[in-house]
This record gives sequence, C-alpha cells and structure tokens, in this order.
Amino acid sequence: MKTIKDPVHGHVRVADDLLALLDAPHVQRLRYVRQLGFSHLVYPGANHSRFEHSVGTMHLAGTMARELDFDADECILAEAAGLLHDIGHGPFSHALENELVQGISHETLSLKFMEKLNGEFGGALEVALQIFQGTHPKPFLNQLVSSQLDMDRMDYLKRDSFYTGVAEGNINSERLITMLSVYEGNLVVDAKGVYSVEKFLMARRFMYWQVYLHKTGLVAEQLLIRVIRRARERFQQGLLSCNSESLAYFMGPASERGEFTEDSLQRFSLLDDV
Repeated sequence: MKTIKDPVHGHVRVADDLLALLDAPHVQRLRYVRQLGFSHLVYPGANHSRFEHSVGTMHLAGTMARELDFDADECILAEAAGLLHDIGHGPFSHALENELVQGISHETLSLKFMEKLNGEFGGALEVALQIFQGTHPKPFLNQLVSSQLDMDRMDYLKRDSFYTGVAEGNINSERLITMLSVYEGNLVVDAKGVYSVEKFLMARRFMYWQVYLHKTGLVAEQLLIRVIRRARERFQQGLLSCNSESLAYFMGPASERGEFTEDSLQRFSLLDDV
C-alpha cells in the first residue's frame, strides 16, 4: 500500500495491485499535461495536471466502491478504470483535441492506451476496459466512472475549484458519495441527497461560466489551434522543420500515416505540453 498526499482529498491510498499501473510511463506522462489547458492565464494557480485529477478520480471511485460494499476485486477494478479514464489526453488537454491527431477523440485514444496496458499486464485490465466502455453487465460499475454524477466530475469540480479559487465550484463529494446507493443494479440517490445533487449541478454550471468557457482561455486555445494549423501547412510545403520526430509525425499528411497503429500510439505517448 502506497499513500499519496493530495491537497484536495488528503491522504490517497493506492493498493499494491495498482502500484505498477500507477508507475506505467503512459500514466506518468499525464504529469506533463495541464488539466485546464490555458486557464492558468486567467487563474494563475490552475497549473494542476491530468495526473493529479486521475489519482483523485481513482480515489473517489475506490471510496464509492467501498461505501457500497463492493467486493475487493470490484473496488480495485473501479479504481483502475478511474485512474485510466483520461490517459488518452494529448498536449493542452481539450485545446488540441482533433488537431494533432485529427478525427480521433481522447476517449478513443484512452481506449487504445488501456488495451495496450491490458496486454502488458496479461489481461488484468479486461474488466476495467468493460467499465470504461460502459459494457460491464453491472450498470452501477459503469455509472461510477461515466454518468451525470460520476467520480470524474466529482473530482474535477472540486479540484478545479480549489486551484482556480472559484469557490462556487466547490462541492461536497463526501456527502454525495454517502447519499448514493445501488437499486436494481443502478446507482441511485437517496431522497436526502437531492439538494446536494442540485448544488453539484449548479457548481458545474458556475465552473463553465467562470472557468471552462472564460473568454481569455478560449482565445488562447484558438490562437494555439491556428498556430498548429499554419505550422502544419508550412511543414507540408517543406518550408518549416520540426526537431521533434513525434510531433513531425503528426504534422505530416494523414494519408501518409494511414491507420492509427501501435507505432502511432507510441509516438503520441511522447507528446505533452512541453
């Protein structure tokens, strides 16, 4: 058992079964991808990474699983799915999605990374893959990681609120978790938790207004997108060189790359904000 001191959730315990996965290079790459893209231009404290968010989501998924008395294996699988749910994010998170790797979403890339890791870990992530894809026969496991009230949103709202200083986005994830239970295979909310859910929805709305859709952050993203597009155009004309082989690979014509292969995935894994 390893303990990580997280500024948002306190002490996060990582089960021995997940230590090797946590240390995998594809997971560690997320340390160098900002969670909020260019929001730090508006909120200077918003320099937290996708890695921190992934660890937080893993923690909440495990906390929720234990609260609902999942068996030990289900707890580990829920934590694994939470840890890996954003592994496919590229540089600057959403800002360059569909720009560097055109036509492929970060969810699809996450799935490809998980399939690769599943092979490296001898099929140990098979059920975690089902949870990520929403195909596990127990719906509540799927809903834990991907739903309107999932652990992903519970972490990023609390974390982004903490680092930006936007207090309206802060939520009581602990109370929300204690108000959830399983009924007929689905996650449901106790009647006493309705007001907490309303606050959760309003907090998300406030964060979109004040942070995620802030005009300065959006303009910075658009500037970067246009720089990449212009650089790609010049690169393909032979008028611009690129010192990064991995970046050059994705700046060239997509027709030359063909299908997104394992080699493409390896090259993508070498790209981060830096």
